[in-house]
Amino acid sequence: MKKTDPRAWMWSDALEMLSRAERLHRQMFQPAAANAPQSARRHAPCWEPPVDVLETERELLVLAALPGVNPNHIHVAINGGVLLISGERVLPPQLRTATIHRMELPQGRFERQVALPPGRYEVTRPTVLDGCLAIVLRKTV
Repeated sequence: MKKTDPRAWMWSDALEMLSRAERLHRQMFQPAAANAPQSARRHAPCWEPPVDVLETERELLVLAALPGVNPNHIHVAINGGVLLISGERVLPPQLRTATIHRMELPQGRFERQVALPPGRYEVTRPTVLDGCLAIVLRKTV
């Protein structure tokens, strides 16, 4: 194929984008800095869950992808126009001695801060649905 053949440069661009996406994925789930003190590492968030924010006339719906996270280990708060979602994802005790062949879901403490659109909101009913935390924020006057 010639260099001007679109298949050649499109394939090259696609491979480059895949490589970049893989690097970004690894960076996203990088654990807390190894040189931080043990006490800071224990409490520092290690990863951020991806979120979707959808708005209707009366409410905001925030979906955070948290597969395998115990709902009792999730904290939700609004502070200064920012929604804070935090908690911890831990391996079940029966899997702690298992041989790991592949581990892509991040473990440990997580935290995600989401700037909210202007307005006042009240958390009405966080629920877990299909591996996502669904947070409904009712608009208040």
